Amino acid sequence: MFHRVLQNRIRDWHRRQQVRRRWRIWLNRDDEDETDPIETRPTRGDAPEEEVAMANAGDALMAALEALPARQQQAFLRAPGRARRAETARAMGCSEGSVKTHLWRALQHLREKLEGHWQ
Repeated sequence: MFHRVLQNRIRDWHRRQQVRRRWRIWLNRDDEDETDPIETRPTRGDAPEEEVAMANAGDALMAALEALPARQQQAFLRAPGRARRAETARAMGCSEGSVKTHLWRALQHLREKLEGHWQ
């Protein structure tokens, strides 16, 4: 669940950046322009409470990830499956067991911090 939310947030950010670049080029605007066509877009019809809850959950996830120590962040973001654990261990310069330990600690920390957001 955490990986899916994180991946979706990252994809959304990249999509927004692409669209913003296109708009700026098309409208001949520079980065100092105060108006943002993406932020002023109409909503897609979701209930406002759901949108706020999802935004708060995403913000809480990002804050919790940023609070993790660097090694735990690396293990969490790079080792979603068994096949990648060896690759992650090589990239981090440690053993696969150490990657599992860092991943476990990261998951424990995230569960504590995000307890009220996902049930």
